[in-house]
Amino acid sequence: MSITLTDQDKTTLRIAAWGAVSLMSAAGAAGSAHKVATEGSIALTSATGLAGHVLTKAPKGVKYGKSVAELADQVLPALTASMSLLKQQDPAEADNFRRTVVVAVEAAAGTHRGQPSPTLADMARKITAALDAA
Repeated sequence: MSITLTDQDKTTLRIAAWGAVSLMSAAGAAGSAHKVATEGSIALTSATGLAGHVLTKAPKGVKYGKSVAELADQVLPALTASMSLLKQQDPAEADNFRRTVVVAVEAAAGTHRGQPSPTLADMARKITAALDAA
């Protein structure tokens, strides 16, 4: 199935995925926010399929706000909107996008090296819930 995405659709997907990494970075600020962001970014740029093509670059000119709450107000609805959009056009690509974001969140949380901090674990739950709300 062929998917047609507008420029706005692509921006929504980018805000969702890259914003999820930004949320994880903010939640990991007590440790190394830079390391969290780097791990999540590597996961996003390693994606394949449509998600890989769209997420090769972060969204430009997006104002995420001055607090984690303002960032979440944009990112969490964008995650849900992205999943709804992709499910309507190609459920397999929706699954690919979801897996891509979850892998980025897990990489950012460092779950492959042990337990994430409670703050990172809570943010990961919020991101997953937004993905699953569609």
